[in-house]
Amino acid sequence: MTDRYCVLGNPVAHSRSPAIHAQFAAQCRQDLVYEALLAPLDGFAETVRGFIAAGGKGANVTVPFKEEAFRLSTRLSARAERAGAVNTLAFAGREIYGDNTDGAGLVRDIEANLAFPLAGKRILLLGAGGAARGVIAPLLADAPASLFVANRTADKAAALARQFSDIAAVDAGNFAEIAGNCFDIVINATSASLSGAALPLPAGIFAPGSLAYDMMYGKGETPFLALAREQGAARRADGLGMLVEQAAEAFLVWRGVRPDSAPVLAALRAQLAA
Repeated sequence: MTDRYCVLGNPVAHSRSPAIHAQFAAQCRQDLVYEALLAPLDGFAETVRGFIAAGGKGANVTVPFKEEAFRLSTRLSARAERAGAVNTLAFAGREIYGDNTDGAGLVRDIEANLAFPLAGKRILLLGAGGAARGVIAPLLADAPASLFVANRTADKAAALARQFSDIAAVDAGNFAEIAGNCFDIVINATSASLSGAALPLPAGIFAPGSLAYDMMYGKGETPFLALAREQGAARRADGLGMLVEQAAEAFLVWRGVRPDSAPVLAALRAQLAA
């Protein structure tokens, strides 16, 4: 029987995950199907249980359900437990195994695909939700000079920074509080780009030679990347590479084999540019 997987989110129709995993399955000769499922904002757990009952083997989780997926899991990987958020679920019997491949995907995309080392860099992370949670420990593991978490609500950013203070000192505040500072890497982990919203970022935050990175992706420039271009960010990248790399890591969790991400990413880039 063909194994079933899915991505769960709200919204989710825009997701490229089904196309990515179809290519991974063909490349690795794995018998599986992968679909996008829209979960009601108040019905994530019910949607997961329904998918399991229908024979589902695993799921990716996207906004806004990563923290709820963490709470739903009956067993967690070390990196998911550290993050307090889950983006990858695997189902076996009554067990719901939660993992987080976001950080591994982000770091691999920035350092390998974009050839932009994290070590010694001043990093600004925008947002304090599940997407941000999943990447802080992997970012800190590569020894940046500093990490600042900025959020519309400063208290939420500060609480998140405290959770990782045993690894390294993490600064936090609201968007206004980053004024007067500049950064080598600015990562947008908010969902603002999904709705086409711009973030109220002060001018002057992009250092010479800096990288602006939006975890979201789409056809054309996101509002964050447009702002980064206007403010002089030397390099700009959307989250398509992160999506492919975290998907490859999730595929490894599910199937025990890691696909080659490069041709899949190249194919998706070509599709978006068409």
